[in-house]
Amino acid sequence: MEWLQWLGEHFIGMFQAGGETFMGMFTGIVPTLIVLLTFTYAVIKFIGEERVNKTIRFAAKYTILRYTVMPVLSVLLLTNPMCYTFGRFLPERQKPAFYDSAVSFVHPVTALFPYANAGELFVYLGIANGIKEAGYPISELAIRYFLAGIVIILIRGIITEYITKFLANRMEVRG
Repeated sequence: MEWLQWLGEHFIGMFQAGGETFMGMFTGIVPTLIVLLTFTYAVIKFIGEERVNKTIRFAAKYTILRYTVMPVLSVLLLTNPMCYTFGRFLPERQKPAFYDSAVSFVHPVTALFPYANAGELFVYLGIANGIKEAGYPISELAIRYFLAGIVIILIRGIITEYITKFLANRMEVRG
């Protein structure tokens, strides 16, 4: 019967540890997320929603801006999953590439702007904790993660746009 007692203690202990972790995040990261989100919405209000939309329409005209500035702004301003709505400024043939860029950026953005994709925060914090325990600064990881994300979304956007164009042309010939 000792094994049953051991099982009961450790089973409830798992939930107690989860509760402690939850409370640590609730008193630590949640207020930060709320303040960051409030700040972002305040900036949009100060700048003006129409100006933000105008900037996005401008960025949509140029490939390099379409797959760097647009996804970054969409993820920072609207967060995941609303960020994909910035695709409305694009013609149909460019929407798959924009989506690919935006969805690829919701992970690297977490390092500097955790409110943008809170669901990925646990993944980043796990990596960051390992880096911190190894004695390296987390801030360098966050900046590198963010910058590498911008390079990756540009590459993915260009490649996906090319593939979409290729497949669209191929379908038109057959259709």
